[in-house]
Amino acid sequence: MSAAIEITQLQKNYGRHTALRGIDLHVAPGTVFGLIGPNGAGKTTALRTLVDIIRPTSGTTRVLGEDPHTGGPALRRRIGYVPGELRLEGHVSGHRLLAFYAEVSGPVAPGAIHDLADRLGVDLARPVRTLSKGNKQKLGLIQAFMHRPELLILDEPTSGLDPLVQREFLAMLREARNAGQTVLLSSHVLSEIQQIADEVAVLSDGRIVAEGDVASLRLGSVRRVNAKISTTDGAAAHARFSGFAGVELQEEAGGLRITGTVDGAIDPFVKALAPFEVSELTVEEPDLEESVLKLYGAGGGDA
Repeated sequence: MSAAIEITQLQKNYGRHTALRGIDLHVAPGTVFGLIGPNGAGKTTALRTLVDIIRPTSGTTRVLGEDPHTGGPALRRRIGYVPGELRLEGHVSGHRLLAFYAEVSGPVAPGAIHDLADRLGVDLARPVRTLSKGNKQKLGLIQAFMHRPELLILDEPTSGLDPLVQREFLAMLREARNAGQTVLLSSHVLSEIQQIADEVAVLSDGRIVAEGDVASLRLGSVRRVNAKISTTDGAAAHARFSGFAGVELQEEAGGLRITGTVDGAIDPFVKALAPFEVSELTVEEPDLEESVLKLYGAGGGDA
């Protein structure tokens, strides 16, 4: 098997709306592949075609060497899937629900379910309907990981999880990769992708607008800045920051407020602040949508 996932010219139309516009994607076995992009970019649609929840309008998909439409239950048992809109209800306990999923998914090693529950911090004795969104999401992760599938397809898997559980989830992904499993991870959390993905594709308006490793895509090079400086020479300050196209200066009591984004190294911006008395300064990573739209545009750009 040359690819765990092979997508060729995949297009999906919903009436007059085109969700996917002929995308190509190759995911190598034993890697973590990140699929990122703004909400509405087509990420969930692409993932649903891989597990045969929806059928493409045109194009082809191959998953673990098979067509998802004809692979049937035998293929699906080789996959662990977390949907983007996970809905779990019912009066049964988490343990009983996972026992049912274990019968469907295939062999689960003794103790695997409880080990995962301990790692994620979820009480399997409680009825599913009483669980919070985050704890239901943990059940979704357990059912995807518990049978150690060859392929994990995870659509926004950390939605509703606290930071400590997100960290444990990333450790689970590393262990899966080390064990030879393949992971396709859709996320709008840039830091999640930066920490774990081997390769990344940026999806925007139904098109792959960039693909490569995280460093080559420069997704972390855009930063949001917010600073306040004390100065009586507004003209000099404006001149000093004129080279930063993404920032704006506004007068405030006692000085100037500098806000916006800096694309590239942050050092020149910090040095531009040096002559002034800085009373406030924050530098943070913008959300993924802002990064994608700034670097690659709403639906195009050089891949």
